Amino acid sequence: MKVLVVDDDEKIVKVLVTYLTKEGYITETAMDGRKAVEKARQWQPDVVLLDVMLPELDGWGVCKEIRRESDVPIIMLTARDAETDRIIGLELGADDYVIKPFSPRELIARIRAILRRVRPEGRQDSDENVLRVGEIVLHQHNHTLTVQGNLIELTPTEHKLLTLFLTHPGQVLSRLQLIENVQGYAFEGYERTVDSHIKNLRKKLGDSYGEPRYIKTVYGVGYKLAGDLRA
Repeated sequence: MKVLVVDDDEKIVKVLVTYLTKEGYITETAMDGRKAVEKARQWQPDVVLLDVMLPELDGWGVCKEIRRESDVPIIMLTARDAETDRIIGLELGADDYVIKPFSPRELIARIRAILRRVRPEGRQDSDENVLRVGEIVLHQHNHTLTVQGNLIELTPTEHKLLTLFLTHPGQVLSRLQLIENVQGYAFEGYERTVDSHIKNLRKKLGDSYGEPRYIKTVYGVGYKLAGDLRA
């Protein structure tokens, strides 16, 4: 598995490369945003570790550029108190974030968790790996869906969320349930981050902000897939 490490702090880059290499990952590095976009495009990593504060092009811009071409998992690296940074990153399509200073072991665990959620390539569609609820058709093997015949690409996190909703239609799922199922772990305060992923998913489904058709908000509890969709 290939990991692109993007950070302008040489010490952090060196530590991450050392830990990742010991765990058997192949690494490439970039120390500014422009080079990060170029390397992501050319090298096709399996995971991108992306710092927010970068020269040339910040992490948000890099995330946005990568998302135009790829659904590769992106883990943002952010400052401890920069909650706004984390929310912006998630809304732009990042799958997870790690707060600085962080434990390299925790980061490795998150990389493993996110890679477990990505289905291996090369599988063909069958009844077992296609989920259908009404006009929503989710293809498990390549993280794409069709809504009213329109093909839409999903990030790994969005794919996991939609899979959970489609396999539990009409059931109310709390934020904690969603984050535990999607991330494979839950830390205090993480429940709210699922809101950003739901916002992105609704946008791709074509849900209106005021009256969403597919993913309903159950205030004070969580979310559910509408139970009245026609199969």
